[in-house]
Amino acid sequence: MAVKRILTIDNAADLAILKQVSTPVASVDDDVRALMDDMLDTMYDAPGIGLAAVQIGDLRRVVVMDLGDGPAPEGEEDGEPETEEQAARRANPRFFVNPEVLWASDEMFSYEEGCLSIPEYFDAVERPARVRVAYLDREGERIEEEISGLYAVCFQHELDHLNGVLFIDHLSRLRRDRAVSKVKKVMRQREAA
Repeated sequence: MAVKRILTIDNAADLAILKQVSTPVASVDDDVRALMDDMLDTMYDAPGIGLAAVQIGDLRRVVVMDLGDGPAPEGEEDGEPETEEQAARRANPRFFVNPEVLWASDEMFSYEEGCLSIPEYFDAVERPARVRVAYLDREGERIEEEISGLYAVCFQHELDHLNGVLFIDHLSRLRRDRAVSKVKKVMRQREAA
């Protein structure tokens, strides 16, 4: 397992990769599971809640996610604020191979999204509030489920990545240009530090 470099939109070569459509995975094998482990390490290190393989330069249709919505550890449901250690134990990693949306509700939901490939920029994006999805899990089993809330937002955001779409592509040209300018400035500041 290893932390990989996350591609960002300020780099032309990175952006060219991020805009590509990822290819389906033939089967979930040890190589794909190793990729998922590296992706989780990278996502947790960033830190983030979702990561598509293309964001680390791998053009396979693989996504990992952890919304931190695992069950509370035994005896820690008392309403007291969580420590970092307790929050880490709420980890709930999810694995998606060849994810797809089978159905989307007409009802829309707006959420302020961010992206590890677009550092320090957030903006509201409207997406279907509920979606029925299908994917292969870490063991290669096909799963179908209806999801909503942050889970649905994150799933659709990461699926967009696999199709060469960034969340800023859902914004007006002015807001998209503002995002690109901000990311370039952020990345210059990081390099100078």
